[in-house]
Amino acid sequence: MLRYTTIPVTSFQQNCSLLWCDQTNDAVLVDPGGDVELLLKTVESTGVNLKEIWLTHGHLDHVGASAELKKQLNLPIIGPHIEDEFLINALPMQCEMFGFSPVEGFTPDRWLNEGESLKVGNEVLTVIYSPGHTPGHIVLKHAGQKLLWVGDVLFRHSIGRTDFPRGDHQQLLTSIKHKLLTLDDDYRFIPGHGPESTIGEERLHNPFLL
Repeated sequence: MLRYTTIPVTSFQQNCSLLWCDQTNDAVLVDPGGDVELLLKTVESTGVNLKEIWLTHGHLDHVGASAELKKQLNLPIIGPHIEDEFLINALPMQCEMFGFSPVEGFTPDRWLNEGESLKVGNEVLTVIYSPGHTPGHIVLKHAGQKLLWVGDVLFRHSIGRTDFPRGDHQQLLTSIKHKLLTLDDDYRFIPGHGPESTIGEERLHNPFLL
């Protein structure tokens, strides 16, 4: 079974997630935006074996701790789609823009594409390419338990911003309507900020999608 816990990090309260397979105890961090010590303490207290870092997109509040974790633990960084390479290359500028302390740059060990699979222990997640908030944004789907990690594509009763460089509002709506709202109502999603929700809830009550 896939287990997870959500760890809000940085002043942006970004939802970093620790995912692990309860059979093997292997784990990954999804979108470690900052607060390295907090993340490492959570990994230690959970008692899991951290294997990889997975990224949904290249914004600072989702990737800021990646280089430090890679350096300390020798972890591969997986994702997002290569269209977000320009954002990762611009991390110094992002730090300055949002008033964050400087973070080290990095290059992902693997870029992700639509339909590819990622494994944590015995559990398999599928990549959904979902541009709009950023051009290289991806969503992670665990079909067995009907779980989604959606980054900043979709929120409870809201959607991602598109006023950042290369954001595209129409593309974001297309990603949501053709990639996410086609899923069953009982799919639960963990967004990049704020509380969890379900596809059914957003289909009926999200004012941006009506």
